[in-house]
Amino acid sequence: MLAAALTAAPLAQELQHEAVAVNVEVPVRVFKGDTFIDNLTLEDFEIYEDGKPQKIEAMYLIKKTGIKREEADMDEEEARKKFLPQVSRNFVLLFELHEYFPNVGKAVEYFFTDVLQPEDTLMIITPSKTYKFNNIAWDMFTRKEIAEDFKEKLRKDIKISSAVYRSLVKDLENIMMFYQTSKEQLAHGDDTVNMVRMMYSNILTKLRNLRHIDEKKLLDFANLLKEMEGQKYVFFFHQKLIVPLLKFSQDYQIEDLEDFEAFLSFDVEKAKMAFSDSSISPHFIFFTKTSRLDVDNRDEIFVTSTNLLDTRAIDTGTHIEMQDLSGSFYDSFKEIVQAAGGTVDSSANAASSLKKAVYASENYYLLYYAPEDYKADGKFREIKVKVKNRNYRISHRAGYIAD
Repeated sequence: MLAAALTAAPLAQELQHEAVAVNVEVPVRVFKGDTFIDNLTLEDFEIYEDGKPQKIEAMYLIKKTGIKREEADMDEEEARKKFLPQVSRNFVLLFELHEYFPNVGKAVEYFFTDVLQPEDTLMIITPSKTYKFNNIAWDMFTRKEIAEDFKEKLRKDIKISSAVYRSLVKDLENIMMFYQTSKEQLAHGDDTVNMVRMMYSNILTKLRNLRHIDEKKLLDFANLLKEMEGQKYVFFFHQKLIVPLLKFSQDYQIEDLEDFEAFLSFDVEKAKMAFSDSSISPHFIFFTKTSRLDVDNRDEIFVTSTNLLDTRAIDTGTHIEMQDLSGSFYDSFKEIVQAAGGTVDSSANAASSLKKAVYASENYYLLYYAPEDYKADGKFREIKVKVKNRNYRISHRAGYIAD
C-alpha cells in the first residue's frame, strides 16, 4: 500500500498541474493616426489564440502607472486579486552609439525630467558599461543633476569604447601594411595570405566580442526581463553599423566578413517569440546622424556593473574600406520590435523619437483571458487582438510560450 501511494504521487501532481487555470495578460495599444484611443470598453475587443476566439474576462485602461478604468464579469476587488494587474514600470535604456550628439543629451534630459518616477526601476546599457539607477538619488540630487551625471557617463563610455574600436582598426591597417610589404619584398604565397587571414579573423572576433546585440545576448536579455514583475519598457538607441573590410587583390579576397555578417544576423522568429513571451514593450530608435563630438566625464549616482556593448569610430585608412551593414540588422530588429508590440523610428532627432516612443508606451489596455484547453507543452501560442467594427492601428505582443 505504501509503495502504491508513493508511485501514485507523481501522477496526482501531474493531473493537478494540468488542471491549473492560466490567465494570459495582453497589453494592447490602440491608435487613430498617432492619437491613443482611450474610450474603448471590454465589449469592443476580440481576442483570438491560434485563430480561436477567446472570452475576455477583464479589461483595464492604464495611463502611466494608474488604472483609469476597469471592467470584469465579477466584483472589482475580486477581479484585481484574480488577474493581478501589475502597472509598475521597469525601464531599460540601451545605447549602441559610436558617437555622442547634443540631441542624445536632450533625449536623456527629457527622460529624467519628464518620464522617470521615483517608484520606477531603471537599467542603462552604454557602449561599455551597464548601470542600475539608485532610487536614493531622488533624495540627494535634482532631476537636472541626475540627467547631467548620466550624460557625462554616456559621453565617457562612448569615448572609451570608440578608442578600443579605433585601436582595432589601426591593427587592421598594420596587418594590411604587412601584407603589402610582403607582396613587394617577397613573392607572397599562400603562407603569407593565410597568416594575414588568421590575424584579420582574430580582430574580427574582438570586434564581435565588443557587440552587445547578438542572438544569445538578445535571448538572455529577454529571459532576464521576463522574470521582472510589472511593465517592461526597452528603448534601443542604435547607430549605423560600420565594419572595416580589408582591400585585397581579387586573387586573395578574405571571406571572414561573411562570417561577421552571419554573426550579426540571428534567428528572427526565435527572438520575436522570446520578446513576445517576456511581454516587453520595445522601442527601436535608429539614429541617423553622423558627426563627431568628444567631451570629458565625471562620476556619481549610477552604480556600475558589467561591461557590455560595442561602439564604432568611422576612421578609414588607405587599405581599409568601412562597410555599412545596418540594412539587414535594421530590418531584422524592426520585425522583432513590431512583433512585441513596440515602435520603430528612424531619425536624426533622438529626443523627438524618444518622446513619441514614450507616448506610445505609457497609454495602454490590459486584457485578460483564460485559454481553453491550456497545455504547458512549450509551444508558442499566437495572439490576435481586434477592435470590433473599427479601423484602428493596434499593437500588442504576438503571443506567448505555454510553459
